[in-house]
Amino acid sequence: MDSYRILIVEDQREVSRLLRSALETLEHKLTIAEIPSGEEAVLDSSRNRIDLLVSDYRLPGMSGIELMRKVRDHNPKAKVILITGQTDPKVRKEVAEAGADAFFIKPVPMADFLDAVERHLGLVETMLPPEPIAADDEEVRRGLPDLLTGLRQELEANVALLINDDGRVLARAGDLPDNSIEIPLLSSLLSIYSASQKISYHLGQKASSNWHVFDTGDYDLVFAPVGTVHAMLVIGKNLAAEKRVLKTIDVFMACRSNIEQTLGDAAAAPKVVKVARGKSAPAPAPAEPVEPVEEAKELEPLLKDAKKKMKPAEVDAFWDKAAHKHKAPTKPDMLSYDQAKQLGLAPKDEK
Repeated sequence: MDSYRILIVEDQREVSRLLRSALETLEHKLTIAEIPSGEEAVLDSSRNRIDLLVSDYRLPGMSGIELMRKVRDHNPKAKVILITGQTDPKVRKEVAEAGADAFFIKPVPMADFLDAVERHLGLVETMLPPEPIAADDEEVRRGLPDLLTGLRQELEANVALLINDDGRVLARAGDLPDNSIEIPLLSSLLSIYSASQKISYHLGQKASSNWHVFDTGDYDLVFAPVGTVHAMLVIGKNLAAEKRVLKTIDVFMACRSNIEQTLGDAAAAPKVVKVARGKSAPAPAPAEPVEPVEEAKELEPLLKDAKKKMKPAEVDAFWDKAAHKHKAPTKPDMLSYDQAKQLGLAPKDEK
């Protein structure tokens, strides 16, 4: 299939635009359409192919579940992701029983949303089973937001986030000053995270202990790793101001220590490796020392005698022996020693 068609059905324009912007960051051929109502979406599904429906749970005129059924009448293989602002467990149960492929509560965690899109469209394959963030542990799940809330309140920040090295937001407290920047911001910070992990590895550190502080004027950012596969981000006003930066770091460090203890062994969870459909995973570099190749061994006698002045006949004998043992070069632009002599490119014989 050349392109996958995704239909976004959302009556809140800002939410629809945010979802579209997120989808456009994926490196796949996608055709994305936005429609504000269920009735228009049903009409569209009768005229066009739909590979993925992304719909609000509540729409003017009909529910997202009702729309899902009508769309699948015309596109039986269509995948469906529903989103809602409701947290009622009954809604979760209704969606699960209706057969939606994924379900997200607003504000939508974009990294998880994009992962679900790729997975359900078959754009990626999982090479290892995903390990929950200690995350299926309800006690841990409840503890992380509480710690981040305490951090945000003590620093009077706008938002505090805990993410993993795939860019997934595992826990949050508060909101970004501008939610539309969350995806590009986290993507850029992950590049910094990856680079700092490599530097720490080369320096012999088991876990990175670097800090990144950004003084942007309106809002300051503090970003640092947590264990080996997580990182924390705090955004707020004057966090990096000269009179506050030391307190910011102290409070941040205390919270980071508590989060590391809460995560426990989860901080060392193996990373999920995803590869694009049809591509093979890169092979690991060999760890064992490489044995000298046969050609190098044959050169050893000649190299040992390098200090000794050799006669042209001895050099010719060496190359004749090597030529019998190995195939002639296949590249047309390579010359043999004899050809070089005939063209006057080889050193002149000494008498």
